[in-house]
Amino acid sequence: MEKEQFLQRLKKAWNILTNKNYKRTAEYNQLLDFLGISKDLNDSELKEATYFGCMKVLSECMGKLPLKVMQHTEKTGTLSKKEHRFYRVLLKRPNPYMTASTFWGLLELWRNHYGNAYAFIDQRIPECPQLYPLDPTEVTIYFDDAKLLADVPDVYYNYTHGTCNIVLKSQEVLHFKNFMTRDGITGIPTRDMIGGIIEGAVKSQNVQNNLYQSGMTAKAVLQYTGSLNDDNVKALKDGITAYASGSGGTNSGGIIPIPLGFTLTPLNIKLTDSQFLELKQYSALQIASAFGIKPDQIGDYTKSSYANSESQQISFLVDTMLFIIKQYEEEIEEKLLTENEIQKGYTVKFNTRVLMRVDQFTQINSISTAISNFLYMPNEGREFLDMSSVDGGNQLIGNGGTIPLQMVGEQYRKDGEKSENDSEKYAD
Repeated sequence: MEKEQFLQRLKKAWNILTNKNYKRTAEYNQLLDFLGISKDLNDSELKEATYFGCMKVLSECMGKLPLKVMQHTEKTGTLSKKEHRFYRVLLKRPNPYMTASTFWGLLELWRNHYGNAYAFIDQRIPECPQLYPLDPTEVTIYFDDAKLLADVPDVYYNYTHGTCNIVLKSQEVLHFKNFMTRDGITGIPTRDMIGGIIEGAVKSQNVQNNLYQSGMTAKAVLQYTGSLNDDNVKALKDGITAYASGSGGTNSGGIIPIPLGFTLTPLNIKLTDSQFLELKQYSALQIASAFGIKPDQIGDYTKSSYANSESQQISFLVDTMLFIIKQYEEEIEEKLLTENEIQKGYTVKFNTRVLMRVDQFTQINSISTAISNFLYMPNEGREFLDMSSVDGGNQLIGNGGTIPLQMVGEQYRKDGEKSENDSEKYAD
């Protein structure tokens, strides 16, 4: 199939890319039922609160980071290259249907949930390139080490969606993988490594939901004299259960009618006896730890305070996000920039400063310190505060007492006196 037809099908099918129901047949569902496997395994994992919270934190964090094309030279330093053909694609609009925040957040969700995230690089019109995400469940990776498709071994991506099938070269696909990988090419989802912990967390939530459904009524033993057939026992049990729980627990604590000669003895099994809360909290911390998420980011504030919140944010950036960000930057730079551009100092960079936004007082003090120490120009400081530029603000200013090391003491010399450094130049 030609790439032109592939792109047309991709655009039309965009709304159902994440819908897996079209692939499932009745025989497929019956087989899963026979094997005792949930037909919505992926969805059930995302419904687990801690797992969902980790996906939310990582996806939103990546989605809020601005990504720019930059150029670094010895003469001009680092400058944004707004004229670059991929500048607006990476920063604002990867494709006509998605914003940059949605695009990068989706790829990060896929990278964590499936272990791999893919994006097709559409360069049919070189001046107007676009990026399209590819559903990881529809992509198969092949490594042509036998050189069947080309003279040089390469990685190929076979994308299949319905009747659409196309093979893409490695340079046509952005591939972001999870840190866990056995071959360096395909990533392994973290949920595969901690599946037992996630399964336990899902079951604990089901226990809690069942308690709510039964009106927080514990199990009980019904004692009676005589014999009843199975149908009568079931009818009696269902009737008592209906009175005990009501509709969604509306009769909780109400009167339960018991026939004469019957005795209802509750089984006093308390959640506190089995340390249900402690076990649930421990499972949540284990899941969060596997993703590098701090406890306060999933709502656990038992060991958090306002004083250490900033240090925890710095730890999250350094310990968790920097590895992820570096992987994105390396892959994008390799696939979207030409060798000539890289030689000229072009690069792509996420702005991590947005993760470290502080209160206005601290922000103004830090900017003022940078300006007075010749790090920022006044207009650069005003830009951080979303303020307009001013005349004369595009030059470095600072404390007049700051002088080169070689000139220390020169201010105390009398007119006409010479020093050993008079012949030296201080403009190094």
